[in-house]
Amino acid sequence: MTLSVTEKQQQIQTQIITASCPSLLGTVDVVTRYLYENGFYITEIHSFDDTKTGQFFIRIEFHANDGAEFDREAFMEGFNQKAEKFSMQWQLVAKAYKPKVVILVSKQDHCLNDLLYRWRIGSLAVDIQAIVSNHPDCEDLAAWHNIPYYHFPITKETKVQQEALIWDVIQEFQADLVVLARYMQVLTNDMCQKLAGRAINIHHSLLPGFKGAKPYHQAYEKGIKLVGATAHYVSDELDEGPIISQGVETVDHGYHPEDLAAKGRDIECLTLARAVQNHIENRIFLHGKKTVVFTK
Repeated sequence: MTLSVTEKQQQIQTQIITASCPSLLGTVDVVTRYLYENGFYITEIHSFDDTKTGQFFIRIEFHANDGAEFDREAFMEGFNQKAEKFSMQWQLVAKAYKPKVVILVSKQDHCLNDLLYRWRIGSLAVDIQAIVSNHPDCEDLAAWHNIPYYHFPITKETKVQQEALIWDVIQEFQADLVVLARYMQVLTNDMCQKLAGRAINIHHSLLPGFKGAKPYHQAYEKGIKLVGATAHYVSDELDEGPIISQGVETVDHGYHPEDLAAKGRDIECLTLARAVQNHIENRIFLHGKKTVVFTK
């Protein structure tokens, strides 16, 4: 489908405002009325009021109704005066902005390959800056995509130094988001704190029942009937950060360990991609130890 000039302009000028505040009368109105009074057209809106905690969340996509150029500074100055009355924490992002991403990976390349494919065909609107690994296995895949690849081997004794090198790469490329695409190393508490709210990890959902080596073999022995994956923000509690997305599929007695693992890889790819998509579209609010996710 070919977009008209006006549609293309609106697509470029579309903005995303996200906000949270205490649950007060008029929280939706203060945002939507400001947009209306300033000539903005809302194309998508989600809101949620957590009655348990008394916290309100809202996300709106909008653009100028007449296709005019967006004045970011004027908008922020005007809206801030309205938001202050509600103790509102808010953020404004241009929808066209492509977040800078650094991907961490070990030997298994299925999640990395899936993200690169989505990025290559334009369905994942990010700017992948670099790939970092503790193994050389995925270097050819990175080279084929013309993405810098950093191989930083690690041992128990060199963990701190290796993480310092990773952090240097993240800072060098000014990464907005770090994706652990089956990076099989536990990050230190210091690194987790540095990456709080901007690092996404993926793992199979057999945890915590089947830890350690060969989880699918363990699951097979127990006759498991569900296989899934969990994508979450990294935290200093191993594999227990705020959950963003989960996927699950049923299996039966006919699935051998290799079949379970293959099914798990597929779910991991889809679940991680969904989590990254929601993050880069500013659809996620951190809410204590959990998240509020406004899926499309």
